Amino acid sequence: MQPPGKIDLTKRLLGLFALIVGLCAPVAQAETEQDRLSNESFEREITKTVSASYLLYLPEGYEDDKAKEWPMMIFLHGSGERGNDLAKVARHGPLKHVRDGKEFPMIIVAPQCPHGHSWEVETLNAFYDDMIEKYRVDPNRVYLTGLSLGGHGTWTWAANNPERFAAIAPVCGWGPDVDYQVLSDMPIWAFHGSEDQAVKLERGQKAITAVSESGGNPEFTVYEGVGHNSWDPAYNNDALYDWMLSHSLKERMQENVEEATEE
Repeated sequence: MQPPGKIDLTKRLLGLFALIVGLCAPVAQAETEQDRLSNESFEREITKTVSASYLLYLPEGYEDDKAKEWPMMIFLHGSGERGNDLAKVARHGPLKHVRDGKEFPMIIVAPQCPHGHSWEVETLNAFYDDMIEKYRVDPNRVYLTGLSLGGHGTWTWAANNPERFAAIAPVCGWGPDVDYQVLSDMPIWAFHGSEDQAVKLERGQKAITAVSESGGNPEFTVYEGVGHNSWDPAYNNDALYDWMLSHSLKERMQENVEEATEE
């Protein structure tokens, strides 16, 4: 018999060992379960179908010369013209003038954005490709413009695909959070109203400043005392369309090559 007050060290150590084993068992089990999992990746190409209705204007003489390629202007409407009523797309902008009888020396196409949606670059690129295939478009003279939501769409699309456009003209739009270096050589003429409460002037100015600080030379026309509707004075100005037609993607690419060679 063990004397009173004396500790059995062997039993004490065995108990301690059992405690340690008990504590460690769940950890070991967890590590075993973790080993059953591995990091893998998934990659598969899928096909996505996109669609859009659009208004089309073909210039006078388009059908006469089957070999001639024409400049094309793409117009992106604002949020109020979304939906499935194409007549809304001609409420403002260049197609309003077409509806009123004005002639343009270029093809004009204007897709309609669905209710509750914004302009998506993926869909717009598919639309662009379809227009190039379907009509006799000069790919070196494609111009992009839009108002309000379409002005934002103009900035966003051009920032993602600057190689598609010879020049852009966003109206009362705001730019995305991107590296505006990609637009440093893009001919840009933007328009805004000084009293615009829907899209504050500062939001339009921010994109212009970013392009300028990246080495670009954008033009920015601010209509003093004008609110959100800066599209009427902008699209009423024939100088805008002359300015567009003065630019060519091919010439811009050639200038870039020459500048790079000189450096």
